Amino acid sequence: MPFDGFVINSLIKELKNTLINTRINKIYQSDSDELIIKLKNSTKNNILLISVNSNYPHICLTNEQKENPLTPPMFCMLLRKHIQNGKIVDINQVEFERIIIFTIESYDELGNRCFKELIVEIMGKHSNIILVDGNSKKIIDSIKRIPLNISRQRQVLPGLKYINPPSQGKINIFDCNFENFLNKISEFKKTEPVYKVLYKSFQGVSPIVAKEICLRLNINFDEHIENINQNRLKQIWLQFTAIKKDLDSYNIFPNIVSEINNKKYIDFSSLDLKIYNEKIFKKLFFNSINDTIKHYYYEKAKYEKIRQKSSNLKKLISTKLDSLYNKLQKQKEELLIAKDADKYKLYGELILANLYKISKGMNEIEVENYYDENLSKITIPLDVRLEPNENSQYYFKKYNKFKNALKKISTQIEETKKEIEYLENVLTSIENADDVQIIEDIKDELIQQNIFKRKNKSSKKAKQNISLPNKYLSSDGFIIEAGKNNRQNDYLTLKASSKNDIWFHTKEIPGSHVVIKTNGLDVPKSTIIEAAKIAAYHSKARYSSNVPVDYTLIKFVKKPSGAKPGMVIYDNYKTIYVTPDEEDIKKLQTQRK
Repeated sequence: MPFDGFVINSLIKELKNTLINTRINKIYQSDSDELIIKLKNSTKNNILLISVNSNYPHICLTNEQKENPLTPPMFCMLLRKHIQNGKIVDINQVEFERIIIFTIESYDELGNRCFKELIVEIMGKHSNIILVDGNSKKIIDSIKRIPLNISRQRQVLPGLKYINPPSQGKINIFDCNFENFLNKISEFKKTEPVYKVLYKSFQGVSPIVAKEICLRLNINFDEHIENINQNRLKQIWLQFTAIKKDLDSYNIFPNIVSEINNKKYIDFSSLDLKIYNEKIFKKLFFNSINDTIKHYYYEKAKYEKIRQKSSNLKKLISTKLDSLYNKLQKQKEELLIAKDADKYKLYGELILANLYKISKGMNEIEVENYYDENLSKITIPLDVRLEPNENSQYYFKKYNKFKNALKKISTQIEETKKEIEYLENVLTSIENADDVQIIEDIKDELIQQNIFKRKNKSSKKAKQNISLPNKYLSSDGFIIEAGKNNRQNDYLTLKASSKNDIWFHTKEIPGSHVVIKTNGLDVPKSTIIEAAKIAAYHSKARYSSNVPVDYTLIKFVKKPSGAKPGMVIYDNYKTIYVTPDEEDIKKLQTQRK
C-alpha cells in the first residue's frame, strides 16, 4: 500500500509546520469511517481529512468540501465534547510505524487543563481513529470498536488501556545499530528472499521499498538471504541510513506513479523509486507529500465514482457490441453467398442453351461456357426430379432471390456498421470520462436512444447541469475545444462553431470531435499539430503512437438525416499522424468559464 513509514515520517514534518498551536474549530464525521477537522490560528484556516476506509485509508490537509450528516454520529459528538476548541501541541509518529499521534491540549468541565491523544492508525482494513486520555492512556472511544470476538490479540474499547497494534516482531531500522540489524536478519530461514526479510523485519518498510533498496545496490531481490554476505548486508544497512538522513533533512521527492498506458494511479511515495522503470511507468512530482496524498486520493475517489456510475453502462454497451459483431459477421457471410447470384443466372442461361442435351433424371451436365472467350467447360448440378426447363427456372428464381437479397443485406451491413460505430464512440467516451457528469450525460443520451432504460419510469428526470467540452489554448493563442461525449460533439460541431473553424477526428477510430476556433485567421502548423494530438488523446487511440487524424473545415462536415448523436460525414480533408502526450495536452488545458 502507498502509506508506509517513509510517507508517514515525511507527512508528520509537514503537519507539524502547519498545525502545531492551531485550534480545533469544528469536527464533522462526513462518513462512517471519515473525519473532517477544521482548524484555525491567527493567520490561516486548515481542513484535516482523516479517512480509515478499508480500501483507501489516508490523512492529509485538504480544501475539499464534503457534505455533513444532519445528525452527527456518536463518535463525532464525543470528539466535539473532548477536543473541540482544543489546541494541537504535538504530532508524532510511533517509532517508524504507520501510526500518527495528535496531542491536543484542552480543558475539562471544571476548567482544568488536560491532554488528549487522537491516534490515527493507517493499516489497511485495520485502520482506526482512537481518542485516548493523555495521562491514563485509557481509550475514551474509537471510530471502529474492536471487541474480543473480532480480535483476541488486541481489543479497542472504551475504558481499556491503549496498546500499540501487534508489531509482528518488527523493529525500527532507524533506531538500531548494525549488530542489531544482523541479529534480526539471522532470525529468518536461509532460503527466504532478501526483500521479504527486509519488509518482515523492519517497521514501515513496504515490499516496494524493500525491492527498491535491493535495486539501488544491484542485488536480486529474490536472492536467498544466505547468499547475501556481510559486506552486502552492511551496504543495505547504510542505504537505509542514507535514506533516514534525507528524511531528517526533508530531502524528499513526493511523487505519484502511474502506468504510461493507463490513467489509473498505482502508487505514491516520498522517495523517488527507481523500481518504477520510466519505460513502463511515469511519475508526477509534487512540492509536498501532503499535496501528493491529497491529489492521489482525490483522483482515486473520483475515478471510483466514475467506475461505479459507468459499470452498468459499459457492461450493457459491451454486450450489445458483441451481439452486433456477431450479427455483422453473419451478414457478411450471407453477402458472400448472395454475391453468387450471377453464377445462378449463368447456370439458367447455359441450361436453356443446352436443353436438347439434358433429360430428366440427370444429376449434372458439363457444357461449354459461351460467356468465356476460351469456351471453358463448366459442370452444372441438376435436380433429378425436375424437367430440363424446370432446372433452368430453378436457377433463375435463385438468381432473382439472391439479387434482391444482395441489396437488402448490403443495406443491413451499413446499418449494423453505423450502430457499431456509434456504440464504440459511446464506449470510448465512457472509458475516457474524467467527470461523473459526463457519465450522466451519456446515460441520458442512451435513454433517449432507447438503449438504456431509466429505472423509475414514473419519476421525472432531474434537472442536470449540462457539461461543456474541454477547452484548450494552443501555443499560438488559438482556442481548441474537444467534446467529451456525443451530445457535446454535436453541440460543438453543429452549433458552437463557424464554417471556417477547423474540425478534427481520428481516422476510422472512435473518438471526440475537436475544433480550432480560427476567428477568420490563418492557423499555424504548430496549432494544427496540437489540435490533432488533442483529438488523438480524446480517442480510443489515447495511448497509441503515430495516430492518423483527419481534419477539414467545419463547412465540409455534415450530419446525415436521422444519424445518431455524434455521427457525421466529411470530405475535403487532410490526414496528419501524431502521438498524443498527456502531460503536454494538460499544459494546454484551460478552465471553463
